[in-house]
Amino acid sequence: MLVLSKLLDGLEAIFASFPDKRKGVDVVYSMSEMAMAAFSLFFTQSESFLSHQRSLEEGEKISNCQTLFGMGKIPSDNHIRSMLDEAPPQLLQPAFDQTLAALRDSDGLKDFQQLGERTLIAWDGTEYFCSQKLGCPHCQTRKRSNGKIEHYHSMLAATIVAPGVNKAVPLMPEFIVKQDGAEKQDCERNARARWLDLHWERVKDLRPLFLGDDLFACQPVCADVLARGADFIFTAKKESHKFLYYGHYACF
Repeated sequence: MLVLSKLLDGLEAIFASFPDKRKGVDVVYSMSEMAMAAFSLFFTQSESFLSHQRSLEEGEKISNCQTLFGMGKIPSDNHIRSMLDEAPPQLLQPAFDQTLAALRDSDGLKDFQQLGERTLIAWDGTEYFCSQKLGCPHCQTRKRSNGKIEHYHSMLAATIVAPGVNKAVPLMPEFIVKQDGAEKQDCERNARARWLDLHWERVKDLRPLFLGDDLFACQPVCADVLARGADFIFTAKKESHKFLYYGHYACF
């Protein structure tokens, strides 16, 4: 609980530094309160956390927002979106750094060390928004077989994992942009290259062993990882690595 309290205090300080577009002095909710309310939804893994907390507050006169996150007031969902949408994700980098530092200080990474005290970091692409009705100038797009256009956002997630450990440690993700290409493999590979350039200094002392699916099992990615002194375990499918599976027969 002491570690959690320290991390929440650090997170609150980071949220307080978020840009505030409001000009007036009559401010009801601080940026820290709005960002903490948004974080609390993910923390409890509830799709309707805020409405639930309001009901709880009315019945019990106190809410988890107050007891867990020290929030005196709970802003509306729309107000949260309006104020946080323009905040660049990079502002959250210190939160990931603080979490990793806390794990280092408390020997919390020991359970994740495998294969000669290496730390397993899994790369994987994931979508976090998709709609055939809503979109923005930064959306990626794709055409479905029914002719409809989907607008979506995706990112490359990087996560510290280990076999037999029922917890995972998320690292700062890298967001996939239009310029990364239209094909899935190009998008994720380009985002991976940026992630490694941006975060290698943060993780190199962990002696990382990178995990990934078939998209990463290619010469440029493998060479980049090895050149930094790291290791990898990537899935290699028969369809896309025919020489690896069948090439030895050509030698006879």
